[in-house]
Formats: sequence, structure tokens, C-alpha cells
Amino acid sequence: MSFSDLRQKGLRDGPSISRRGLVLIGAQLGFGGLLAWRMRQLQVVEADRYRLLAEENRINLELIATARAQLFDRNGEPLAVNIKNYRVLMIREQAGDADVMLDKLSRIIEISPEKRERILKDIRNKSAFVPVGVAEHLDWQDFAEINANAPALPGIQPEVGLTRLYPHGRETAHVVGYVGRVSQRDLDGFAARGEEVDPVLRLPEFQIGKTGVERALEPNLRGKAGTRRVEVNARGRMIRELNRSEGSAGADLHLTLHLGMQKYCLDRLGTESAAAVLMDPRNGDLLAMASNPTFDPNPFILGITHKDFNALRDDDHRPLHNKWASGAYPPASTFKMVVALAALEAGVISSSTTHFCQGYLKLGRRKFHCWNRGGHGWLDLRRALERSCDVYFYEIAKQVGIEKIGQMARRLGMGERLDLPVASLNSGLIPDKAWKKRRYDADWLVGDTLNAGIGQGFVLSTPLQLALMTSRIATGRGVHPRLVRARGGVPDPIRPPADMGINSEHLRQVRRGMFNVVNARRGTASASRISEKDYRMAGKTGTAQVKSGVVDNAKVPWKDRDHALFVGYAPHDKPRFAVAVVVEHGGGGSKVAAPIARDILMKARELTEPTDTAPAQGAAPGANDRA
Repeated sequence: MSFSDLRQKGLRDGPSISRRGLVLIGAQLGFGGLLAWRMRQLQVVEADRYRLLAEENRINLELIATARAQLFDRNGEPLAVNIKNYRVLMIREQAGDADVMLDKLSRIIEISPEKRERILKDIRNKSAFVPVGVAEHLDWQDFAEINANAPALPGIQPEVGLTRLYPHGRETAHVVGYVGRVSQRDLDGFAARGEEVDPVLRLPEFQIGKTGVERALEPNLRGKAGTRRVEVNARGRMIRELNRSEGSAGADLHLTLHLGMQKYCLDRLGTESAAAVLMDPRNGDLLAMASNPTFDPNPFILGITHKDFNALRDDDHRPLHNKWASGAYPPASTFKMVVALAALEAGVISSSTTHFCQGYLKLGRRKFHCWNRGGHGWLDLRRALERSCDVYFYEIAKQVGIEKIGQMARRLGMGERLDLPVASLNSGLIPDKAWKKRRYDADWLVGDTLNAGIGQGFVLSTPLQLALMTSRIATGRGVHPRLVRARGGVPDPIRPPADMGINSEHLRQVRRGMFNVVNARRGTASASRISEKDYRMAGKTGTAQVKSGVVDNAKVPWKDRDHALFVGYAPHDKPRFAVAVVVEHGGGGSKVAAPIARDILMKARELTEPTDTAPAQGAAPGANDRA
């Protein structure tokens, strides 16, 4: 067969294209088409975008801090609000030499050497593209001049933000607190507690709560930051915003605080180093919490000078110290109601049990003296409270023991940290045998019990705890202190006060003694009684010894004088208000603290009945419960 014949046969009998081959060819054609479409997208449709990126452009993800929630009193009076803040930031990678740029900027605004050092330190500690705060709270003229000179100030970024303002700063400083710049110490604190650091805290000049409610409710007030994606060129100039995700602001808070009563309490404390707490014993609302002397928190935001801060820090009356929440004092004779209830509940005494006071109780070779060195004679419980006889309470404390005294104290709200949104709350101290063994590796002595029986020795309490104790005795119910009245206009639920399980007759006997303290002729606070029959108060004086051996407070230095205390409530038959007053180194409770407490209760009488409806978010003052 010739070659041509073979060729013709091969053409006639050769293999045909299979179905599988067709699929493969189709896939190849589809893949090629996809590549062609993608090349068109890159080279034609998205050409501008990639041209910008090729010119060293960058997409930045930026956090957007939301406006901080604002604080109001129970009637809508503003306590902490936000105002515009004209400020200037610097971005190091755009500014170049930071020293040179600060020199240029200082020709427009004043930059002190101290502030300059702080700015340079922040610049060294942060990434080159992270903005650093240079100046805050500029006036409009300086801010406008910086904007006008922006082309000659590369890396300088003027912007309008928000800052905190406390319209009634001095009156509410220890309740509301204040905000300040996030420090490395703050960030380390989050890490030490195992908490995740919110990225918004790293924004330049971002402020968080440092004290008071501002600190205790920081996450709620701060809200949740938003984000935005922006396109910037190689010089850091924003070209456009690509997308934005709005954050959620914190809900405004209405506190239970009554601004009028708060101001009155501070005024009434005068020049004393003192604290006063006014509470509604029916629902736990804290109407006033005064710590005196006080301070203005606004300079801490604007930038307080070293001189002014040192003056506050070194003042022996401690204006920066929150005395009603953090101050721990021996409750002295105001603790005698606790001891009386413990003894009554334990069956150690009855209301008719009497003890003889000869001016002291002898224990071994030691004498435990009564404040009345001449003695009170035979007394029952009512008269022992009325005249504040120490010997009577030495006797019953020795019989009932420290463990049962401690249990009763805790039932009345003492010795434990209260659930309240306030920073630096002190839990006080209600000691027992186990505590002393842990603390001093020593056994509990009968003498320790006698000292505790009159609120001295190891026993410590805060003015807030004393007000709570008084409220629970006055009502017989386990009322809880409450500081937040509404969140975002929605009333906060009130925890229903449960019955404490204390015998009502025992409570009646103690209240009767407290009534006589103020209203009986020989009561220790009879000079401070309220004469109106339908508003008579009940209470208890206390004088806490600071230094042993002091007989005449007028003859010793101020820091060695006794603390003066008084707790009370009114009206005695249907309590509406409970008060606790502690005057540091004030001397006798009957002479100093009792008149202050009486005046506060009289002023509180002007308040109308509180309503259950909270003002709307950011509402103006209403007419309800306004003095």
C-alpha cells in the first residue's frame, strides 16, 4: 500500500473529539475569559484606586469616640456635661522634626517647657503615625490662627472635640468625680486585673473617669466607639471617607442626689473637716453626700498647676479625700444600738435589765471608764441609750460576745463593702476573733470586746455605713443604698427592702432609747431637739477618742481632738430621712455633730415626696421633689 493510500485511510479512520475533551476545552476557555475580565477590572475599572496605592497611598482604620454620657441630679440639673474642645494634634511622620515643629507652633500658642517635655515623651512612646495631643482647650482666636497657617505646619492637625465640664464642681466633686487623660498607670491597671484594654483608650488625649461615679461607671459612660475607613495620601492628608460604622453612646444618668440638699449640707458643714450623708430610709435613695472641704474638679481637666495641686494635697483637712465613702472612723457611741440589738436578740438582756454604773468597770487590774466619771447609777436599756452610759454597754457586750455583735453589725450594713457605683468605697471593719488572729497573730481578749461595745478599739465605719445602719434600724428593713435613679430616662429598679428578721419589739426598744437621746431632758442631744411635734427626730450622739488621755479638747492640737458623730432620723414615728454626720476632731458629738444633723433634717423637710417617674434623658429640672 502506498503512502498516499495510508494517509487517506488515517484521515478517514482517525480518532474523533470526545465529550471529555469538549468539557476540558470549555473550562480552559472559561478560565481564560475570567482572567480577561479580571484584567479589565484591574486595568480599567479600578485603575484609579490602584494608581493611588502605587503612589504610596494608604487606607486607615480610625476609631470614632462617642460623646460621653452626661450626669444629672434627680431633678435634671446638670452635674457633668460635654462642651466643645478646640485642640491641636501632631503626627510625627508628617511633621518631621518634632522640636522644629513645636518651635513653629509656639509662635502662635504658648507651650510651656513642662508641656513640651510631655509632648516629646508621648511622641517617643507612640508609633510615628499615631496622633499626639499638643494643646487642649484653645480659644477660638488661637484655633483659627493655627488653621490659617496649616499649610506651613505639616503634621499639625487642628480639630474640634468634646471635653467634660462640671457646672457645680465644688458641690459634687466627691460624688461625680472627674475625668483625666489615660495614663500608662491606667493601662497597666487594666492589664493587672486581666481586663481587655479598649482600643479607644489609646486615642490622643482620650479621657476616662478617675474618681467618683465617673470612674465607677466608666465603661457605661464611655459607650462603644465607632470606626471609619479613610483614604489618605503619602503625606497623611485624608482624601475621602470610604465607610463608617457609628458607635453607641452611653446612656445619660440621673442620680438620686438632690443638688439643693447637697449644697446645703456643704454650707452647713462650714469650715469643719467633716462628712454628712442624707438618705431616704424607705427606698435607699442617697439625697446628699457631702465631704468637706471640697475642691473644684474642672482644673484637673483643663490642666491643674503643680502649685494648686500641692496646696490641695498638703491641706491637713484633706479636700481631695472623700470622707463619706473612704473615711473610716470609730463609730463610738453610735454603735451602741448595734450592741443593744445583739444582746436583745441573743436573750442576754430585756428592756428592763438594769446595770449599775459607778463610773467604771473593773476587769482584772484594769478599769474601763465611763465618760461620766461620777457614774450614772442604776440604768435600764432605754436610759443607758439616752445618757450613753459606757459601763452599761461594757456589761452587755461582755455577756453577748464579739461574734454576735459582729453578726448584728453586718446585718445592719457595717463591715462590708456596699454595692454602690462609687470609686474607693471603704468597707470599714467589724472585727472578730479570727480577724485578730490573722491580722496580729494574737488571741481575742475580753478587753477587746469591751472596747467594741462602745464603738472603739478595732471597730471602724464610714459615714455612709452609719447612715445605712440608721435607716435599717428606723425601718426594720434591709434597705439598700441607691445612687442611680435612671439610665437614659428609664427608671432604675429599686431593690425591695426585705425584713431583716429582727424582733420588732427589740427594734421598738432601741428606737425608744434613740428618741429619748434627743427629746428627754437628760438626753445627750436634748439641746438639738426639733420642737415641731409631728417632726421630732430620734438619734444617737458619739464621741470617738483619737488620742488617749485627752480630757479637754480645747487644750490639745486639732489633730489630737476627738471626732464628733451623730446619727438620726425624722420623723421618729414615720421615718422619711436618715442622716449621719462625722466631724473630724470636732470634739463632742452632742455639741458639734448633733446641731448639724438637726439642721440638715429640718432642711430636708422642705422636699416634697419623691416620685417613681424619672426625668427624661437630659431633661430640664422639674418641679417634683424640689426644695
